[in-house]
Amino acid sequence: MVLLYQTLDIVIAGILAGVTTFALATVAPNVAVSVGVLAAGLYYFSRNPWGGNGEEVNEAIDDVYARLLRR
Repeated sequence: MVLLYQTLDIVIAGILAGVTTFALATVAPNVAVSVGVLAAGLYYFSRNPWGGNGEEVNEAIDDVYARLLRR
């Protein structure tokens, strides 16, 4: 299960990087990829880079992963 959770983390981080890069490319094309990679890295390495109740957020994400993978 841990491998599947990590795979989902990578897929979500990739989607986050792509969406961020695409959204910023129209406004600031010179930094769009850097910000996208930064956002993906923040998600992948901490899943809650914006502070607050990190353990509760990570548990909620794990619950969503568990529900998605059971189907």
